[in-house]
Amino acid sequence: MLPAILELDDDRTRLYYDLVYNSLNDAARRALEEKMKGYEYQTDFAKKYVAEGLSQGRAEGRTEEAARNLLIVLRARGLAVKDADRERILAEKDPERLERWLEKAAVAASVAAVIDEPN
Repeated sequence: MLPAILELDDDRTRLYYDLVYNSLNDAARRALEEKMKGYEYQTDFAKKYVAEGLSQGRAEGRTEEAARNLLIVLRARGLAVKDADRERILAEKDPERLERWLEKAAVAASVAAVIDEPN
């Protein structure tokens, strides 16, 4: 069945792979996952989604690093960061906003002056 799925368009291929995987019992899933360890994907379909996952992971890593850097600057400047503000900073996923906040953190008198933005 799996080779036939590869002949379908991307949306249907994803759907059918998902359906096949979800129809397996736990033992069959573990066996398939074990067999796939270290496997190098051969199809353009699989390579495309692996590349997308890697790209997304890198982007998430960059935003997490930017948030940590912002917290470091705030700490180095002696600005106390409340738990709610820390959580907001760490949850922020927009790299441009994090960059703006980091620039503000270099001169701001408070954390609120850094992260409070007009609507």
